[in-house]
Amino acid sequence: MTLVGIKTFATLSDGTKIDAPKPLKKRIKKYRKLSKLLSKKTIGSKRYEKARLRIAKFHAKLKDIRTDFLHKLSTQIIRENQTIILEDLNVSGMVKNRKLSRAISDLGWRQFRTLLEGKAEKYSREFRVIDRWLATSQICSNCGFKGGKLDLSIREWECLNCGRRHDRDHNAAINVLVAGGQSETLNGRGGKQKTTAKVAAACEASTRRGATAR
Repeated sequence: MTLVGIKTFATLSDGTKIDAPKPLKKRIKKYRKLSKLLSKKTIGSKRYEKARLRIAKFHAKLKDIRTDFLHKLSTQIIRENQTIILEDLNVSGMVKNRKLSRAISDLGWRQFRTLLEGKAEKYSREFRVIDRWLATSQICSNCGFKGGKLDLSIREWECLNCGRRHDRDHNAAINVLVAGGQSETLNGRGGKQKTTAKVAAACEASTRRGATAR
């Protein structure tokens, strides 16, 4: 029932969105200034050690801000829910992406999952993690129809099958809930998925193009 992301830290299945403090992003200029000052100092000198300690204190402050946020949020979620379902994320693989690594590290996804799991056990809550390969952002939470892959810049989309318009993160959070065994949609309750004429025509056209290509 909880989906974590970069733009919005967490989206709950009820549509609630929580923004992260992103302490490093807000203080990146100061960090670069401290790093530049350190690079100009002679290693082993008193000035170097003083500059190094400034950076250490800077990182300690960032960690305190991040940890405080994660503790408060995880406690709130545990108190308000009996079952917590998360989507598994390959964090170690994602941080290898140079464009995303700093943002992901600044958010603290791994720590958030660890805190939720530990508090769920402590307060007798059920904690589940669904398969990372489930295309939660591509599946319509209303009818179960699976559309194509969406670019990260697309935050809203309309289902080609039922016409329902979705907020990308909220839709995915509902699908996480369903995948975790908490039926929320007609499709999740075992209802039959109907294909509209619009989708059927598109599929037929695609099949004909494929036959011609062969």
